[in-house]
Amino acid sequence: MTTDKLPTRSENFSEWYNQLVIKAELADYAPVRGCMVVRPYGWALWENIQQALDRRFKATGHVNAAFPLFIPMSFLEKEKEHVEGFSPELAVVTIGGGEKLEEPLVVRPTSETIIGSMYSKWIKSYRDLPVLINQWGSVVRWEMRTRLFLRTLEFYWQEGHTAHATAKEAEDETLQMLNIYADFAITDAAVPVVPGVKSEREKFAGAVRSTTIEAMMGDTRALQAGTSHFLGQNFAKAFDIQFLDWNNQLEYCWTTSWGLSTRFIGAIIMTHGDDQGLVLPPRLAPIQVVIVPIYKNDEEMGRVLEVAERVKKELGAFRVKLDDRKELTPGFKFNDWELRGVPLRVEIGPKDVQNGTLALARRDMPGKAGKSFVPQANAAVQVGEMLETIQASLFERALAFRKANTSEPESYEDLTRAVQKGWALSWWCGGAECEAQVKEDTRATTRCIPLDQQGGEGPCIVCGHKSSRKVIFARAY
Repeated sequence: MTTDKLPTRSENFSEWYNQLVIKAELADYAPVRGCMVVRPYGWALWENIQQALDRRFKATGHVNAAFPLFIPMSFLEKEKEHVEGFSPELAVVTIGGGEKLEEPLVVRPTSETIIGSMYSKWIKSYRDLPVLINQWGSVVRWEMRTRLFLRTLEFYWQEGHTAHATAKEAEDETLQMLNIYADFAITDAAVPVVPGVKSEREKFAGAVRSTTIEAMMGDTRALQAGTSHFLGQNFAKAFDIQFLDWNNQLEYCWTTSWGLSTRFIGAIIMTHGDDQGLVLPPRLAPIQVVIVPIYKNDEEMGRVLEVAERVKKELGAFRVKLDDRKELTPGFKFNDWELRGVPLRVEIGPKDVQNGTLALARRDMPGKAGKSFVPQANAAVQVGEMLETIQASLFERALAFRKANTSEPESYEDLTRAVQKGWALSWWCGGAECEAQVKEDTRATTRCIPLDQQGGEGPCIVCGHKSSRKVIFARAY
């Protein structure tokens, strides 16, 4: 691993991020432009994200399945708005087995079409509903500007696709999954997110309504961290997903889709990271606790390592790593694990062996402020409490940062200044022209109309017409 120092976030946030992903061994650039190789440490983080989401999905009745990577081009063309939205990003296969294909195949950018075609075969009666299926896999979108985790040609994600007998059931499902994403982000990732509705301009291609969780990154830009879409009957009509209802009448299903991807790893990095490297939330960190033995000679080494091994066993309920590399100094190890964002470091030296103590060093509070000493006899309880404290502290710090960098401008001039520094929460009439003007003048977009509205009315920040809802304007990744 390279020992070159990271740029500071204030100097160059973008370069800090790019170098950190590489140096912390989360991912690397693939030979194909715009693709990434997710390294074991990054994949372990993704696995923990998967598990946190998967248990929530299954607790609400969803089941996992797998659908093909290749989609007939004709499938995408059945839903006009959908194909128009994705056509610039499609990767298309025209030759297979050395011969030109009769019909081009699209490498899936998302799976509404292929899954819709299968649902039309499986769903015949109201008794077959609801269908609640999720799949874990990868998709391909031919992006021109890419960045590791945030935007790559191929990325990993989950995509849920459900079919329902009524519009209300589908709308309830859409909000349920949005709330699941928000709960995961807040509870497990310590990332404060704002759940809300996308504008018509920003919604998913083919959806009736798109909802989102938006997060503020460490440079105050917004990141769309997960989306849940109410598709109405658009895809049901395109793929003839019909069922006999309770009155023996043939009806079209109401469908939803929702997804969260490896982009969320980027959200964790940019929300919590600092100039020393990653700062990972304990509930998702691949390694929650690292034990670093400290000694000067072979005699001390034997006694220290004996205690370190015992402490490791006592901390078996956590994801623990004992760093017993003999060729490296303790200082190098401290910097190494700080770069990798391990939430808690346990130091054990000769005095700790003698006194029956452990030194605990918090990653979220570098230096003396984050250091404490605890008895070895009570290690598991102390470590567990400390990890929960770190988890809560990361969330509160990120929430305070978002609040400090969100303003409520009273004029359009104030808005144009506000979005250069952070988020702007403003009255908006809902007009596409006003939305477009803000984007043209500032490069900021409507991130979401928060579900939690303050109530009341006010003048649209752009045109002055009466409005009953506020929207978040921000520059985004």
